[in-house]
Amino acid sequence: MEEINPWKTLESEVKYDNNWIRLTEHQVINPSGGKGIYGTVNFKNLAIGILPLDENYNTWLVGQYRYALDAYSWEIPEGGGPLNEDPLESARRELLEETGMSARNWKEIQRMHLSNSVSDELSIIYIATDLIQGIAMPEETEELVVKKLPFEEAYQMVLNGKITDSMSVAAILKAKLMILNREL
Repeated sequence: MEEINPWKTLESEVKYDNNWIRLTEHQVINPSGGKGIYGTVNFKNLAIGILPLDENYNTWLVGQYRYALDAYSWEIPEGGGPLNEDPLESARRELLEETGMSARNWKEIQRMHLSNSVSDELSIIYIATDLIQGIAMPEETEELVVKKLPFEEAYQMVLNGKITDSMSVAAILKAKLMILNREL
C-alpha cells in the first residue's frame, strides 16, 4: 500500500493556543468518505529525555506529581526544548536543572512520537555518561525528588508498571538492550 494521505481537510479552526500547545479542530472527510471532526494538538517544543548512567550502571530517576494524571510519577530526567534549539543543548540544560548533573558523553538513542493519533509531539532521548555532580536548579513549577538507584532496579520498575511515562519506558528498555548487546 502506498503512503498516501486518505484524509481530506475541509476546514480547520484553532480552539486553544498558549506558549506550549495549540489545539485545532478539523472538519474532515475520513478515509471511508464520511464527514467528521478530528482534533490535533501541536506542540511548540520537543520532548527531551535523558537517561544518566554512571560507570557502575547506576541511574537517576526524578519523582514528581503529574497534574494531568493526578498521580505521582517516577521518570528519567526530561523536559521541553525549543524547536529552533539544538536538542542536545536542551538535554544538557534539563539534566542540569533536574539533577544538578552534567555529562561529558552523550548518545542519542531514540526518536519517537509520543501520541501520534492526536499529537505531533516529537521526543528525543539521550544516554548521558561520564557524569559530574553539581547542584539541581528545578523550575518553579517543579517539586522534584531525585533518586539514585541501580539501572537494573529502574528496569524492574518498568517491568512491574511502577514507571509508566512513555519516554522513560522507551529509554530504559532501549538501554537494557544496549547493555545486553554490549553497546554501553
